[in-house]
Amino acid sequence: MILETERLILRPFEDTDAESLYEYGKNPEVGPIAGWPVHTSVENSLEIIRNVLSVPETYAVCLKEDNIAIGSIGLMIGAASNLDLPNDEAEVGYWIGEPFWGRGLIPEAIRCIIKHAYDDLGLQRLWCGYFDGNIKSKRAQEKCGFAYHHTNSDIYWALMDDIRTEHVTLHDRQM
Repeated sequence: MILETERLILRPFEDTDAESLYEYGKNPEVGPIAGWPVHTSVENSLEIIRNVLSVPETYAVCLKEDNIAIGSIGLMIGAASNLDLPNDEAEVGYWIGEPFWGRGLIPEAIRCIIKHAYDDLGLQRLWCGYFDGNIKSKRAQEKCGFAYHHTNSDIYWALMDDIRTEHVTLHDRQM
């Protein structure tokens, strides 16, 4: 499925996205704060596309002007989430390359994925999280109507092999 907004195309990842994914994923300001390690090579990014990002409801975030992947957004429905959710709820995850920060692109993508989740997939609630210090992600969630729900303190985060505090927000279909 391909979703569109005013400025963005949200589409499935392709192997040809590996170079642009590496360009933005190698930046240490991007992945670690979102909970994943920096990409180490184009080949590493290709492996991530094939083994992590090529799953249902995960989309490359692309500008309409060139359709080049500059980030990712996805829905982890039910058991696919880290939050132990029922099958009519999902966790929203996203990131965008640093050159695109502060332009409102991720809130635009989040609003699109919210509409898709409720209108096309019939989901009832959406959850999102951000780690301590990720103020940009917190603000994006607030702009899109997510409200603070709870905090998970001192959780082991396997992808980074560290201990973190995650703040969890909720967007209810009834809101």
